[in-house]
Amino acid sequence: MPINKNALIRYQALDRCFSNPGRRYDINTLLEMCNDALFEFNPNAMGIKKRQLYEDIKFMESSQGYSIELEKTKEGRRTFYKYIDTSFSITNNPINELEAEQIKSAMMVLTRFKGLPQFEWVNELLPKLDQTFLLKDKENHIMSFESNPFLKGLEFLDPIFNAISYSKTLEITYQPFAKEPLITTFYPYHLKQFNSRWFLFGRNPDYENLSNYPLDRIISIEESDQPFQEGKIDFDNYFDDVIGVTLNEGQPEIIELKVTKKLWPYVETKPLHGSQKKKYVTDEFIHLTLEVIPNFELEKMILSFGEEMTVLSPPHFRDSLRMRLQKNITAYD
Repeated sequence: MPINKNALIRYQALDRCFSNPGRRYDINTLLEMCNDALFEFNPNAMGIKKRQLYEDIKFMESSQGYSIELEKTKEGRRTFYKYIDTSFSITNNPINELEAEQIKSAMMVLTRFKGLPQFEWVNELLPKLDQTFLLKDKENHIMSFESNPFLKGLEFLDPIFNAISYSKTLEITYQPFAKEPLITTFYPYHLKQFNSRWFLFGRNPDYENLSNYPLDRIISIEESDQPFQEGKIDFDNYFDDVIGVTLNEGQPEIIELKVTKKLWPYVETKPLHGSQKKKYVTDEFIHLTLEVIPNFELEKMILSFGEEMTVLSPPHFRDSLRMRLQKNITAYD
């Protein structure tokens, strides 16, 4: 059964009472606090009775609710309630089983649109919800998802997401490599994940072009009072011509590669880029092309295939990789 708005207001009121070490709450004072919260939100609210309050507490204690642990101290005919751990709060808890089921129900509606490219993420997220919250009554882990729990800066995802959603200017303290920290005003526009790292795209008023900051190099963020400057970039198409997150100046180029027949099945089933096309086949190699703007991420990806992949053209890009390989050999010598 979905949690409605009035129920959520009551749970939050009870949460504040249970975690308040400066006052003692029995069932009457808890009822008063819940109804005060309801009346504050809606002066025409009917309020609740004790029976509903007991049901609310029972739900909050259940695994379908928030699994709270209450200390109930009886003095005469009165019972006082508080959290066993007063630092606990339902606002710090991950979503509970019921909330996960509600999210899943909503997402099941979205699966009706499966086959549309913009909804492909639903098929990945549904099994992740199943596994995280054991929605299938099985405790064994069936799937593993790529993640880096040790990555710095993940705590900034939520406040940055909200700043983008509500067009808030940020003041960011950023730590470049081998340099002193910088404090800058920043207009956040977009978050992108690549290679298990998160990148924030937006405008630094000191620069004309778009800037991007890896979240693991951000030290702190604060909301700024400066007016927000809207961006005009369509991020649905912004990364179409690149691999990764670095968009260098210039137009896309035709990158010709040759790959061994041993490697080809992997490259064919997982294309390097949406522009990948097979050009022709020889006895030993498959020749293919990409139409992209060369960047650091493209170089790293090609080099990761070792001797199984070789750049044929354009000459400047081929020479760039040759120089990196020569430096690599020199480092081993």
